[in-house]
Amino acid sequence: MNAVTQYPALPAAQAMSYYAERLARETDCTDVASALHSDNPGFVLLDVRSASLYAAGHAQGAHSLPHREINAARMADYPAETLFVVYCAGPHCNGAHKAALKLSELGFAVKEMLGGWLGWQAEALPVGQSATRAVANGCGC
Repeated sequence: MNAVTQYPALPAAQAMSYYAERLARETDCTDVASALHSDNPGFVLLDVRSASLYAAGHAQGAHSLPHREINAARMADYPAETLFVVYCAGPHCNGAHKAALKLSELGFAVKEMLGGWLGWQAEALPVGQSATRAVANGCGC
């Protein structure tokens, strides 16, 4: 026995349920980038870091909406069936969780983009930039 086999794997039906639930809540940077290049991605990508960090660099195709600014008035222009994909700085930041909670409370479907801004950069995916300065990796929460 070793550290891998010490605990038995879940039965297939339980594993299927577990992974299907995870995929319903989260997506990854590569899948988001690929979908954004299609004719109909089916979601709105939100960078929920501060506006200044968004300006320094963001996932190409993302809209800036800091998680602290998410409220019913700001979301009123979006149809109720809009799916949002949210990201913050990365795994060390819970800004995406805060945004996802607020969007869910407002009745929207939401997924978190795993890895956040750090993951996007690590995958060398297209970057949008509003300013010509070094790209910050912080959250700005």
